Amino acid sequence: MDKRASNASIPLDLLLTLSIVAKMKIKLSTTDIPFAITDSETLSELGWNMYASDEDLEKGFLTEGVIRNLVDKYEESELIDYYNKYIRENIIPVLEIRPTIHILDCSKVTVNLDNENYEESEVININGKVYRGYKLGTLRGLLDDGGIIEEVVFGSIKTHDLELTRKMILDSKILKSGDILIEDRGFISRESLNKLKKDKGVDVFIPAKSNMDIYKEAVSIAKLENKWQAHPNKRRKTQKIQLVKSLGSFWIEEKGENVELNGCVVYDYSKEKYFVFLTTDLEKTAKEIIRTYELRPEIEEDYRQIKDFWKIEDFKSTQYKMIIFHIVMTLIGYLYFQLFKNMEEGAKYSGKSLPIIMKNFRKKGSKKIIIYVGEYFGIFKFIDFLDIYSSCNEKIKLKLRKILELV
Repeated sequence: MDKRASNASIPLDLLLTLSIVAKMKIKLSTTDIPFAITDSETLSELGWNMYASDEDLEKGFLTEGVIRNLVDKYEESELIDYYNKYIRENIIPVLEIRPTIHILDCSKVTVNLDNENYEESEVININGKVYRGYKLGTLRGLLDDGGIIEEVVFGSIKTHDLELTRKMILDSKILKSGDILIEDRGFISRESLNKLKKDKGVDVFIPAKSNMDIYKEAVSIAKLENKWQAHPNKRRKTQKIQLVKSLGSFWIEEKGENVELNGCVVYDYSKEKYFVFLTTDLEKTAKEIIRTYELRPEIEEDYRQIKDFWKIEDFKSTQYKMIIFHIVMTLIGYLYFQLFKNMEEGAKYSGKSLPIIMKNFRKKGSKKIIIYVGEYFGIFKFIDFLDIYSSCNEKIKLKLRKILELV
């Protein structure tokens, strides 16, 4: 939704595209946005050009103030909703992608601890370490190669992971019947698990905490039945697993009918420790349960990428709206990057980070020359331009030679 009223001389999609491309080029400042796309072929392909005979070109058409004024017209929640709606209504149906396995997680988005000017930022102490910042909750959908962040929620760093994401997950239009949702211990909730299974038909995979009755019963039953088998992950040579069924009655937190649960008990005999992974999918074997849950670290890699390489925590403004705008534009850039790597032409970049690709990228193709007169312009291949030059009279050649001297 474009909220600029009659001031729509610069298309909104141009502003947003430039902002996203700037993030993809690790250009973090708002002043970098107008110069995100400088390639003539790209601009021509997009059908963009600007002409203004009365403007002061030294000041430019698109200033930092224009971007800030645009962002200021939107509520913070609208910027987050824009990302979620864009994925749901544009990316998924247009590209015909349909992730069926999803991973839920949260991550701290930190800022300078000593800078109290970051709007809406709060301070939290975790195991003696103090952080200032916010919290980002994400739902990640797995693709054939990699995945995409399908939905996001943003809030206080003090908010518990479950509370921050509860509404997003329970009201999600992304999660469909038959889907799988992988969660970590921070999202343990009998209520959410019941609703996801009964209302949405979504099966949850989640580890139990060692102080829960269901954990203790699962371990006790596994010891008694003693039907251990090798861990399917070759790297976990000191671990063995066992399926334990019908554990739902050992986890009762609310009245009414609770959905049934099975569990995979993992025993690490090198450390003499047990781990229990629960699921509402009663058809899964122990190996299938553990293989499914071992997909969860993929979202941790997402967070590492967007923090270390995409600089999502490198804010150039302390204004809350500009912080969210930066995060949303960065996430869309990261989305395009992931989608490209999942395509045939981008497969060669699988497993590579953005800085590595940018460092090794070499543009192919011949040089282009842009010639403009007044509000008209043309883009020519260098060899075509030489053909034109050779056919001109001496008077025209003198003018064109000035262009050649710049190539």
